[in-house]
Amino acid sequence: MKNAERIDLNDYDYSGEGANGASYNHKTNPAIMLKLYNTSKPLDFIVNELDRAQKVYDMGIPSPKPGTLVTDGERYGIRFERILNKKSFSRSVGDNPEQVEFYARKFARMCKKLHSTVCPTDQFENVKDVYKHDLANDPFFTDEEKAKIVAFIDSVPDACTAIHGDLQFSNAITDGTDNYFIDLGDFAYGNPMFDLGMVLLCCKYDSDEFVEEVFHMKQETANKFWDYFLPEYFGEDADPVEIEKQLRPFAGLKSIIIERDAHVAFPEFHALLGDIIK
Repeated sequence: MKNAERIDLNDYDYSGEGANGASYNHKTNPAIMLKLYNTSKPLDFIVNELDRAQKVYDMGIPSPKPGTLVTDGERYGIRFERILNKKSFSRSVGDNPEQVEFYARKFARMCKKLHSTVCPTDQFENVKDVYKHDLANDPFFTDEEKAKIVAFIDSVPDACTAIHGDLQFSNAITDGTDNYFIDLGDFAYGNPMFDLGMVLLCCKYDSDEFVEEVFHMKQETANKFWDYFLPEYFGEDADPVEIEKQLRPFAGLKSIIIERDAHVAFPEFHALLGDIIK
């Protein structure tokens, strides 16, 4: 187990909070930011996050450079190189909804490049194994439903390409010049359809209240984001109806990951699995 460096949280300013913890910026060194995880997250989970972040960075995936494992005495976290003047794509769109096409197409190009990157399979998990592991521990599906979902996962063609694991527009940031992926805790390899299901879910199937609270935009704007993302990623001649039909069950699969972290059921997302679990 790695040793954690003790830090004084008084040296940092609180900057925001997510599902897994809080982030802070160093008061005197603008090149340093800190992510402290909730006490519910075990130390080995955080160590694995750091190792994964370093491997992703070493692959050349545009992402903040990870630093050291730290603790404030109660929580553990990771120090990162801070991206100055960063802003998430979701916040950028929320603040400037007239630029939704610009950011949607830019995000699509980032995703295409990510999904064209060959991932070292000896360093990362197969995304199918991630889903099957989390599904086995999900109390919100019946055994019969689980068996059908596993059969569907196994039927998806294999691939060795990079998978973000939580591909939503709030997990892409920009400093106005360069763009980066963040929150890479579920980074894996496999078929990009597993990633694209999350994009569809966030743009089309989250509730109006959730989209406005988490992504800082109206549902109508999120829908437009998808309308511009789809042709940029799949090609201008792609059939939107057919693409959404293919991706809908992958959007439904995301309920497994969301329920793993939230510990509550999301039956509205289960419904996207359609005939798979009937």
